[in-house]
Amino acid sequence: DSLINCGVEHISVTVNYLAEQLEQHFSKPRDGILVQTVREPRFLGTMGAVQFIPQFHRNTILLMNSDLFTNIDFEDFFLHYEENEADMSCVAVPYTISVPYGIFEIHDKRNIQGILEKPTYNYYANAGIYLIRREMVERYVPRDQFFNATDFMEKLISEGRKVIRYPLTGYWIDIGNHQEYQKAQDLVKHL
Repeated sequence: DSLINCGVEHISVTVNYLAEQLEQHFSKPRDGILVQTVREPRFLGTMGAVQFIPQFHRNTILLMNSDLFTNIDFEDFFLHYEENEADMSCVAVPYTISVPYGIFEIHDKRNIQGILEKPTYNYYANAGIYLIRREMVERYVPRDQFFNATDFMEKLISEGRKVIRYPLTGYWIDIGNHQEYQKAQDLVKHL
């Protein structure tokens, strides 16, 4: 629904597990847009499945995992991608880990060089949402081979292609996890 509200007119969902249920779910148009379901003959990973989409209608492909609940600003994401002339842009979710203990800084496996008292580490986690130049998909996705989005990312990087991150400032919930799904249901009640 978010994609349709942003003006996306061509949506394909690759299906494998529970394919019949998903095909039934998308059998009727939503706001005049028919979501095309595309069956994978076998599970080939996120990028491996893309080869079965019969036609891309634009030079930029938005690829995302379907088990996400997010309020990403797709227009801003696209503009950031275009402004940076990227071959691929990956949405990144801030992820913080706080260690509740003092952590030794070790040298030569046993010599303590110092201590970090209750450090906090900040990372960016892969959100499973990507913008990709169609040419990159056509050139680098192998046929009939398991190939994840992370494999694709690493291939582009190794080929010297421009892969950037787009920091997500809104919410992002992986509803493939039962506990996170419950969290998303609670959040929806307040939107």
